[in-house]
Amino acid sequence: MVILYEVYNNLYVNMTNRCPCACTFCLRQDRDEMNHSGSLWLEREPTVEEVIAEFDKFDMGKYDELVFCGFGEPTERLDDLLKVAAYAKEHFHIAIRINTNGLSDLIHGKDTSPMYAGLVDTVSISLNTPDPEKYLELTRSRFGIQSHSAMLRFAGNVSKYVPHVVLSTVETTISKEDEDLCRRICEELGVTYRIRAWEG
Repeated sequence: MVILYEVYNNLYVNMTNRCPCACTFCLRQDRDEMNHSGSLWLEREPTVEEVIAEFDKFDMGKYDELVFCGFGEPTERLDDLLKVAAYAKEHFHIAIRINTNGLSDLIHGKDTSPMYAGLVDTVSISLNTPDPEKYLELTRSRFGIQSHSAMLRFAGNVSKYVPHVVLSTVETTISKEDEDLCRRICEELGVTYRIRAWEG
């Protein structure tokens, strides 16, 4: 199983296949690896101990960030993710980023934002669109129409505990008008807006 894999100057952590969404644009619909990593589909979810043991195979001093992002939604295993993050912080003094759909609160049925304090440096959330109905069409979230507002609420809340919170859309997938609306949403939440390149 590929638990850790490199992308550019960062080391990525792949801990689950689970995700509450089935996004129409998701890369895992037509590929099973990233950056020649090998298949990211997990035969089973690795234990915290197994993830930590994988660090011995890598020169941890050469990476800019440890990024929790695999072929599933990393916050599906939030407790375990934070245990791994705590270990990495203590032993490697590395910046921690989570790439997420921002539905952590709906997954766990509570406000999860305080859990990130002191362990996570950046939370990067896929905003996708400013419109809740379009968001549901794109993500096909099992939580339904409430997903968009829950994602935005999480973004605002977690920014109280995490130094960098970024909401992103993909260039060319929405109009300039919608990008302006997304920028305004981010300004109101006090978080960063980023338009990222399409990775087809």
